[in-house]
Amino acid sequence: MKVNQRTTFINEKEVQYTHIETGSPVVCFMFSGAGYTYEKPLFYYSTMTMLQNQYDVVHIHYSYGQDVIKFPLIDITKIIVYDVNHIITEVFKNHRYQETVFLGKSLGTIPIINGLMKIDMNMNSKMILLTPLLKFDSIFEALLSSNHSTLIVIGDKDPHYISRKIQEIENKTNIKIEKVPNANHSLDIEPFNTSKSITVLENVMKRIDKFLKYNSNSANGCDSS
Repeated sequence: MKVNQRTTFINEKEVQYTHIETGSPVVCFMFSGAGYTYEKPLFYYSTMTMLQNQYDVVHIHYSYGQDVIKFPLIDITKIIVYDVNHIITEVFKNHRYQETVFLGKSLGTIPIINGLMKIDMNMNSKMILLTPLLKFDSIFEALLSSNHSTLIVIGDKDPHYISRKIQEIENKTNIKIEKVPNANHSLDIEPFNTSKSITVLENVMKRIDKFLKYNSNSANGCDSS
């Protein structure tokens, strides 16, 4: 396994990414949240889950200040999508991957839902959305119109957990939703409970692992459920 730290320049802005290579024909691009970075539990163990499945992993280390975060969603989307597309293109110039997985949390679900899901070349990609920002109607509407194989994980104490929207999304056969009782936007249990939060983390990783295996086997005409 090789771990390469790379730097690219996007409109004179320096953006770093980490490319973990196992020699796999499958790659998972990960997009962090505003303050939820790759060393945090959900990303740390998601990365481990991908490596356990012998996938390559790319962590994109973008960073946006409050001046950007306060922009309207359409402007935030344009900025993040432009940056991540640049890095995805760079990775694919040097590697011939046969399959792609996109995994994002919170802010990191924006470029997946409002960008990558709308590109035809990504139709066969798997999408994993941790705590997506469902308060935004454009995010919700994009999910309703998407035909991608998608896993959503969200806690019912998350401010972006909106029952009406969850119910409508659940009607889509291509989207699976894992609803976590009493979990907040970090998927920690409220009121704070360490052992239960660790159990949730374990269950989320098992769910991601099942989603990856099921979709891979389904593509070959098998059902692992």
